Amino acid sequence: MSSPVHVIVVGAGCRGENYAQFAFIHPKRMKVVAVADPRKFARTKMQQKHKIEDENVFEDWKNIVEREKFADAVLICTPDRIHKDPAVAFAKKGYHILLEKPMATTAEDCKAIVEACTQADVMLTVGHVLRYDPLIHKIKELIDAGVVGDVIHIQHLEPVGFYHFAHSFVRGSWRNEAESSFALLAKSCHDIDLIHHWAGARRCVKVTSFGSVSHFRKENKPTGAGDRCIDCSVERNCPYSACKIYTDRVKQGHTGWPVSVICPNSLPDVESVTEALRNGPYGRCVYECDNDVCSNQVVNMEFEGGLTAAFSMVAFTKEICQRKTSIYGSKGEMSYDGGEICVFDFLTQRSTKHRASSEALKHYGMSGHGGADYHLMNAFISAVANNDPSMIRSGPEETLLSHLLVFEAERSRVEGRVVYCGDSAGL
Repeated sequence: MSSPVHVIVVGAGCRGENYAQFAFIHPKRMKVVAVADPRKFARTKMQQKHKIEDENVFEDWKNIVEREKFADAVLICTPDRIHKDPAVAFAKKGYHILLEKPMATTAEDCKAIVEACTQADVMLTVGHVLRYDPLIHKIKELIDAGVVGDVIHIQHLEPVGFYHFAHSFVRGSWRNEAESSFALLAKSCHDIDLIHHWAGARRCVKVTSFGSVSHFRKENKPTGAGDRCIDCSVERNCPYSACKIYTDRVKQGHTGWPVSVICPNSLPDVESVTEALRNGPYGRCVYECDNDVCSNQVVNMEFEGGLTAAFSMVAFTKEICQRKTSIYGSKGEMSYDGGEICVFDFLTQRSTKHRASSEALKHYGMSGHGGADYHLMNAFISAVANNDPSMIRSGPEETLLSHLLVFEAERSRVEGRVVYCGDSAGL
């Protein structure tokens, strides 16, 4: 294509805004031509940034699909429970789709999305941004090159981060399963997808999982604590204080995530953040919220050929989403700490280190997920421009399989038993 890929943004929140940033970095490759969001502030902000014509600004995405197709692709960044309907509708209209993860909140809806994209012959990219992280992608290349031999065991940790979990999964949009989805799907479908990806062609045959809501419960509320941090007499001694997480940050000039999230109708400043903490959900005591999603969860998997994998997600960590991985093979051991990969060869007893390119991510202007957001958008726009789905690492079929594994793992946790994958009866 000589002209830019024209995209529509459905959902102009953090993710939609971040993906749309690609148009500023590469204006000759991508142009945002329409936006849909029920929030006036969000859609107006995107309209002004991207100079979108008034006729292409919508409160409801349904008004877009009623029109003749007028763009090449759509970025669907709506809340988790509002993924299936727009994805199916835009596929039927012939739009290529980038769909924020998770695909949907039920296995049936995930299958419906894949079926719709397949029947319409449109490309589907799911926002598993970690697949596009250059260093994490290097792990897969090294496995495929046989540097550790036959992969025997994978151990993978996601440290969510103490204040990140309080923000997103205790006070925020993903706190309550009925309103969003369970934590393993909302937060860790990335990680199960990576394990499934690293396992290659081997199918997961059985899975077990355990987890619960730890600590963030009413019975753990400190004596004398108030219902809101802003009026709490013991707030100074609470690491989860909303005043520390939001007010202190904005006073230091930090207006990005997570501060930007709590002021959906204005730019964050001390006054708007204070108002949000006084009256909004993010000012609530973490021990008085309606959260019901797991704060810690383990998933154990057995794949064909005897490969085993163990995944842990935990809220109570210093590091924020800085994954750690160890892969044990017949010829060597590989470890990843977020900054580098180290491969130890059993034969030579020597270690080799691999690091990401020193290319400055500042150049990209999209630092989300260590720059992986940029690489995801680069792949998607390239795939659309060249009509080449091979450029997409998180396509429909494999992503569906990894999502189904997430649902099986959660079924194991809820039902308290081993689940044999693909066997609805189980044990």
